[in-house]
Formats: sequence, structure tokens, C-alpha cells
Amino acid sequence: MSDMLRGFLEEGYPLYCGADARSIIPNVRKLLERELEQNSKIFYLCDHHAPDDPEFRMFPPHCVEGTREAEIIPELSPYPGEIIPKRTFSSFYNTSLEEKLEALKPETVIICGVCTHICVLHAVIDTRNRGYEVEVPVNCVASFDSKAHFWALDYMEKVLGARLAKPRVNVPEPHFEIPDLWLSGETADVYFPRTVEILKKEGINPIATMEVFPRRAGILCGIEEVKTLLEKVLPEDNSEVWTLAEGESFAKKEVALRIKAPYQSYGAYETTYLGILAHCSGWAAAARECVDAAQGIPVISFGARHVHPSVVGVMEYSATVGGCTGCATTVGAKLAGMKPIGTIPHALIIIIDSTAQATLAFDKHMPPEVPRIALVDTFEDEVRESVAVAKAMKGKLQGVRLDTPSERGRVTADLVKEVRAWLDLEGFKEVKIVVSGGLNPERIRYFISEGAPVDIFAVGSYISDAQPIDFTADLHEVEGKPIAKRGRMPGITPNPRLKRVM
Repeated sequence: MSDMLRGFLEEGYPLYCGADARSIIPNVRKLLERELEQNSKIFYLCDHHAPDDPEFRMFPPHCVEGTREAEIIPELSPYPGEIIPKRTFSSFYNTSLEEKLEALKPETVIICGVCTHICVLHAVIDTRNRGYEVEVPVNCVASFDSKAHFWALDYMEKVLGARLAKPRVNVPEPHFEIPDLWLSGETADVYFPRTVEILKKEGINPIATMEVFPRRAGILCGIEEVKTLLEKVLPEDNSEVWTLAEGESFAKKEVALRIKAPYQSYGAYETTYLGILAHCSGWAAAARECVDAAQGIPVISFGARHVHPSVVGVMEYSATVGGCTGCATTVGAKLAGMKPIGTIPHALIIIIDSTAQATLAFDKHMPPEVPRIALVDTFEDEVRESVAVAKAMKGKLQGVRLDTPSERGRVTADLVKEVRAWLDLEGFKEVKIVVSGGLNPERIRYFISEGAPVDIFAVGSYISDAQPIDFTADLHEVEGKPIAKRGRMPGITPNPRLKRVM
């Protein structure tokens, strides 16, 4: 762990890294608790400078040995670990870390702390150069320079080969209703219900094992809905279901679902569970692409207007499984176990004929728990509208949304920077900036690389219009006998990642 010291994480010191750095403290504590439970060895690598340290030609004097500034922050003091002093960016140069790692021979070295592009980056370089596998939890590293932070993470992953560990998505336990049309077989390819009908009349109902796999890599979504369907149709005492978990990544052709039960109980529903997995996993995978591109900045789903209303809920739920922190519709939010997120539409502003007055009316009539986020590109230049609305709301405005249409050049990184600068200048530093309008991973990476101070990305059609991920189902065993069609391997396909769920 690099430099989790008062001098970098408490206000008043010359190299205080700011609120973004302090925000990782709870995540670091959770990481320490997890690793200590697994008997991992903890090392605190700490700046410990001499009063005349050569580094002070580049940086202000900081973390001088024996001073309060060089102490580990009190939030981490309850967690046992060995302190290793260092006088340079490197965790290895003139320290005891190398010999300690040689004695431990760890499978993986987890590196976290501050600053991402300085001491953390050097720790990753030095550790990889010594042949160790490195993991960097992205929510446990921070810097005072957001652009350098994201550049360093990209470099660690793509050049140094470190594994960037993303925060695990908390997948809710949604309540799905299975329509009668599905159960009756009316939404199935007709040859499946006909097959079951024939087998019933012939008195044939073997225990058969079906395996389901994807045609390309992605994020598994829809498996909770599939489980709800299978719970309704499979016999309780004569069936097994094995799956990957909702939100888990899968590889091309990896078995994601295995069903072992009398074939007549589930044979008519192959179309249904393949379709659920195909669309939901496609939406979740597209959302994950955007979330990964955003590198820790929240992404919300705004794509409901691009899909049929009958599938809005599962589309937005799938986006949250992919990592979106919110969605726009009530039905999607219910499935995802959250509240819907929305701002103010152009229609309200145009009808009231003033962005400020429309926002005041919104504030007047909406419950206090609804965020006060104004759309600021309707009548005036975005900078003027942002400041005007912030002033009219007298401290109650929580955010502005920039949604400049393509006819006006779309939202740019420079525009975001200008809005941020003027809001700060007018004393509205707490007002967040939401960016929407034609966002995709490439556009998100553009804002990140330009250092635009975006607080939230709202993504629409890139998620909602995502291509489904084709899934295929094959029988691999009938009454215990390995079997398969041509081109497939007979018998059960090993996959230790599958867990029995039924």
C-alpha cells in the first residue's frame, strides 16, 4: 500500500491530494479487511524523507521522518501491517520490500494507494519487473490529477500487464413475472412444443442434459429470469441447474448454463431462455464497455426511448448488471432495486419559456429525494444557463446536464471545462456536470483523455441498440450416455466456474 499518509490525505498539508483521494479510504479499508481475513501480508510503503531530501527540489517539503505528516492516516491505523519507509517514488529502491517478497513468494501482489501516476505506478513497474503478478483495485487508487490518474491506469494494464480489478457490481435479486404466453409455448419456435408433444405421445421422457454457451465473450445477464422460468417448469426432485452468476463475465463458447432434467419438462422453452440470455447479455456487455471506458465515473442508462416498452424494464435492468449506477424508467429501476434517475426535459423548459423558471417549478413540486439536475442547453449558451439556474436555485441545484445537439456541435471537452470553470468562479463548486447525447465508449474515452471534469455520463442508444450475444443450446447427455450432434464433443463440458443453483 502506497503513501496512505496524513501528508497526502488530510487538508492543510502542501501535497494534500484532495477529495478524490479521500474517497478511496472506505474502499481501502474493505480491501484490508478482506485480505486480512485471508491471512494476506500487508505492507505500508510510506514516504519518510530527510529534512534536506533531494526530492524537495521538485516538490514542497513533505512527510519528513518523525513528523505528524508522515503518519499513516488514523482510518487505517486499526489494520495491522508492516511499515516500510521509502525516500523515493520507488517502493523497492533502498527498501526491504524485495527481500520480504522473495521470502513470501506471493501469487499476486495487490497495489493500492496514492498517487496513481507517481508512487503507485512506480510500484507496479518495479513489481512487474521482478516477475510478480500485479492487481490494482481501481477504486483503491487516486491522484490529485485525474487525467494522469486515468493515463496511469491504462498504462499499467496495456503496457505493464497488471490486472485492473473493477468494483464488483452488486446484482440485485429482481422479481420476474413469467407470462402465460411463455409457459404455453406460444413464444417458442414451434418445433419445440411439437417435439414435446410427440415425445409425450410416444411415452419417451429421458433425463437429458442441455448445455448453453455464447458465440462471443460478454457479461452474463438474464440468468435470474431464466432461473425463475425453470423453477416453474422443472420437477423439484429430479432436476439440476448449474450456471454462471448474473453479471459474471464469460468467454466465447464457455458453458454458462447446464440443465439436467426430464426433457419434456424444459424442451419447449429453449427459444425462451436463449432469447433472454442473448438480449440481456448484449445490453449488459455494452453497458460494461461504457463503464470500463468511464474509469470510475458513474454511467447511467438513458436508452428507454429506443426500445419497445415491453422490454424497457429488462433492458435497463441489464444495463445496471453491466455496471450502470442508475436508469431512467420506473420499471427498470424496480427490477434493479433502485430509484429512477431523471433530469428535466426540453418540453417543460419550452412550455414554461425559461430554464430557470422550469427548474424552480421542478424544485417546488418534486419530492426532496429527487435530484435537482437542470438541462441547460435549451435557449441560451450552456455556460450562461448553468450559472443562471444555479443562482436562481440559491444553493439547491445539484447538477446540470449538457446535451448539446449535433446541429450545434455536440458537447465537447472544452465546453465541459468552461461550464465547470464558470460554476466554480460563481461559487457553485458543488454543482455536478452530467453529459449526454450520442455517448459511446469512444466518446467517453475522449472526455477522459481530455481531462474534462464530467461527473456522470448518461448513455442511451449505445446500450439499448446493442447487438444480442447469440447463445446456443446442445444436448450432451441422455440417460447418462454422452452424446452430441456432429461438430460438438459428446458428454458434459467441464466448467469449474459453474455453480449449482437448483
